[in-house]
Formats: sequence, C-alpha cells, structure tokens
Amino acid sequence: MPTIKTDNNPSTPPSILSLAFDLPNVCSLFGLFSALLALYFALIGIYPAAMIGLIWAVFFDWNDGKIARKMKNRTAKQGQIGGQVDSLIDIVSFGVCPAVILLSYGNYDPMFLPGAFIIVAACVLRLSYFNVYGLDGKSTYQGLASDNNAIILVFVFLLESIISTTAFTVVLYITILGLAALNVAPIRTPKLSGSWYYVLALYTLVITLAYSWLLF
Repeated sequence: MPTIKTDNNPSTPPSILSLAFDLPNVCSLFGLFSALLALYFALIGIYPAAMIGLIWAVFFDWNDGKIARKMKNRTAKQGQIGGQVDSLIDIVSFGVCPAVILLSYGNYDPMFLPGAFIIVAACVLRLSYFNVYGLDGKSTYQGLASDNNAIILVFVFLLESIISTTAFTVVLYITILGLAALNVAPIRTPKLSGSWYYVLALYTLVITLAYSWLLF
C-alpha cells in the first residue's frame, strides 16, 4: 500500500493543469490517447488499428494504479483525483470505444444504436457502483470489470478476418450485449492482479503483433 500524506494546505487547491503532471495521471492520459486512436481508426473503418489502440488503453489503465501504489509521497487528494481521472477515462475506453466500434462496423445503421447505448450505460453504471462500494469482498468485483470489455472484444474481433461480414456483425452485436449484461450482473468476478499483470503484458504484445500483421 502507498504511503498517503495529508495535504499541508487543503484550503488552497492545486491548478487543474497540475493534475496532468502527476505521474499516475500521465499514465492514465496515455491510456486516453490510446482510446482516442481506437475511436479514430474505428470511425474510418481501420479496425485492426482500432484494436491495437484499445488493448493499449487497457495496458495503461492497469499501469496507472501500479505507479500510484509505488509513490510514497502522494497525498490523499491526489489519490482521490487520480481515481476520478481513471474512472472517467474508463468510460471512454471501455464504454464509448466499444459503442463506436459497433456503430462503425454496422455502417451507422440505427438498429445498432440500442446496443451502443446499452454498453455505454452499463459501463457508466458499473463504474459508478464501484466508485461508491469498491470491491465486493477482498478480491472480487460485483459485475464484470469494465476493462474486460476491451480485453474480450479485441480477441473476438480476430474472427472478423475469418468469417463473413454478416456473420461477424451478429457476433459483434451479441458480444457487446453480453459484455453489457455481465458488467451489471449480480455476480462476483475476480480482481486480476499480481502475476495477471504479466499475462496482460504478453497478451497486449501478442494482440499488437497479430493486428499489425493484419494491417500489412
């Protein structure tokens, strides 16, 4: 656990821009940039590049917490703000990104709007619940953690190059709805930490190489 300092002068808040120089927030913002790349490439229909951006958004999301826990001189306020930054970016990365990918792949047909709304709404509800109640027990969440939306989606998207566009559209829609249901389901899912970090690092590398190969 990091050592938390009390704020020396709580009546004088820092500038907003100073938050961008707090190291864990820097890592979070790199994750936001990765999510923005995923959105950009999804919008123009280059889905392998979008998947690379999406998995790196997960990787940076896992690292901001690791960095924060190793910092010994971080104040309680910095920790609270960092949590808010992380949560808001998660909505973009793991709610908005999957929604835009679904809409783009469906050529923005209105029939895909319900699925896009459902995944964003589920992500917002899940993260809001977590921000208030935290872990459900010592090492489990209630509902599927939102970062799993991206971890699962980039794997499922490998099918896009194997099956027909029509079939994959159905698979994608079902996947998005399934992830949304799991995000808010009254089930316990484990908090992936410890050695799982190295599994994610390897997974990120493999996914990046696989989609880079599909790009070229």
